[in-house]
Amino acid sequence: MNPSAQTRAETVAPIAAESPHAQTLTPLLTIFFATAVGVIVMNLFAAQPLTGQISRSLHLAPQFAGLAAMLPQLGYAAGLVLLVPLCDLLENRRLIVHTLACCAVALGIAMFSASRGVFLAAVFAAGAASSVIQMLVPMAASMAPESHRGRAVGNVMSGLMLGILLSRPAASLVAGTIGWRAFYGMAGAIDALLAVVLYLQLPTRTPANSTRYGTLLGSLWTLLRHERVLQRNAVSAALVMGAFSAFWTAIGLRLVLPPFNFGMNGIALFALAGAAGAIVTPLAGRAGDRGWGRRTVFAGHMTMLVALVAIGVAGSGWGGFSARAHPLLAVAMLVAGAAALDAGVVTDQTLGRRAINLMNPAARGRLNGLFVGVFFIGGALGTVLAGAMWAWAGWGGVCMLGFAFTGLACVLRLAGAAGGSEV
Repeated sequence: MNPSAQTRAETVAPIAAESPHAQTLTPLLTIFFATAVGVIVMNLFAAQPLTGQISRSLHLAPQFAGLAAMLPQLGYAAGLVLLVPLCDLLENRRLIVHTLACCAVALGIAMFSASRGVFLAAVFAAGAASSVIQMLVPMAASMAPESHRGRAVGNVMSGLMLGILLSRPAASLVAGTIGWRAFYGMAGAIDALLAVVLYLQLPTRTPANSTRYGTLLGSLWTLLRHERVLQRNAVSAALVMGAFSAFWTAIGLRLVLPPFNFGMNGIALFALAGAAGAIVTPLAGRAGDRGWGRRTVFAGHMTMLVALVAIGVAGSGWGGFSARAHPLLAVAMLVAGAAALDAGVVTDQTLGRRAINLMNPAARGRLNGLFVGVFFIGGALGTVLAGAMWAWAGWGGVCMLGFAFTGLACVLRLAGAAGGSEV
């Protein structure tokens, strides 16, 4: 074996064996995992509708108002790189509980802080600690038998996607009723309670890995360079996440304009209706377990493409349709399109996660961190480009951007299928 191949084998090949689990993934535990990740992920997105209130309260300059929403996501990205790989090095239950407890403390500090600097540092730390989500998902997968791993990941992912979709309306409701600080206090209290329950319910999982932390971080690049399954699924997830983010970034801008004229409550209700697409998540996981992964992903991408055409018709008048003449039909098309778009995204991500969690168990934490990190980049790119497309070409431009992202993902999957690869 040449030196480079040997280095790769030491880094990527199984270097540890999972400890026997004291507990399997029961239906009740599955519901708990899904609820936990759904609640925790709200820490990352809930600040978006609260930026106005937060900036006024803390006297943030207008050019820095977006920091309250951006820093939790930057922190999350840092946590994916620096914290999630520890799953392959440290006992998992203790790591999860301690990380979630730190998240609760950071949210508590954010609630009471009167200092701009302290608040921003606290939400960054809470975002980093929220990467505990990517410790819980592989833990749930490892507790399920391999033949049901896709179903397990799908069930847990349904909670994650619902949390993302419901975070904005939930935060708006709490902040509008009892203030933005109360939201951070409630989130911190719930995270603290989750930490206690997780300590009582999770099995111990101690990787038999003596690799140093620095070496573990260095292996991330090796995994990303050489693991084709990771590359294919992560890039596909990034592309569809770009389409998802572009839609949800710009839809609020479209709905406040005629003929819709939605207020904040109307936009919140629209987000709730669009969340219906998350119901397909466990179904996608089961399809993967039955060997239907490739066809299911392709169907998900086709669904997204049709949905993007429908929302282009409803919001931009493609094909001569007049939303002003048929406002109720236009709203119904937007809601159905949003649900279908979400369904396609969660289908791709669920089956991608299933493939990742069937890979090397000793690198499961790093693989999940890389997978999420890559599609997180896709989501950020979609958000940035959505603003540019909205300014340049309006709602039709945003829809075309989403169509381009999804079309590239579909081409990638078709190329992989032609090469004989599975999801």
